[in-house]
Amino acid sequence: MSISDPVGDMITRIRNAQMRRKGKVSTPASKLRARILDVLVSEGFIRGYTAVEFSAGKSELEIELKYFDGEPVIRTIERVSKPGRRVYSSVKNIPHVANGLGVSILSTPKGVMADHQARDENVGGEVLCRVF
Repeated sequence: MSISDPVGDMITRIRNAQMRRKGKVSTPASKLRARILDVLVSEGFIRGYTAVEFSAGKSELEIELKYFDGEPVIRTIERVSKPGRRVYSSVKNIPHVANGLGVSILSTPKGVMADHQARDENVGGEVLCRVF
């Protein structure tokens, strides 16, 4: 089965697993998904992730979800830029999420990074998702 929006699929898997209070969730591996997960780890939204290799060259990313007092750390996670409508933002117009408590994850020429890091690096790019 072909997935038309791999990043949206990963975000939905994370959201669904947290609704069911799962400790881990797996998603097919790609470099973009791994970079997004790196940002989520550095911002403290997930515990971490590991790459699991299978035969025939298939690999998956196993994501360890994070909870605090029984509630998921990620309150909302939503896709912004979709395959049907890409959303780009200049460095001056990068959106703030929940008054700075959340992050926007951007794909920039300098790599995938959080909104505050993109402002520090003075680069804009495609707004992939918003996490709070």
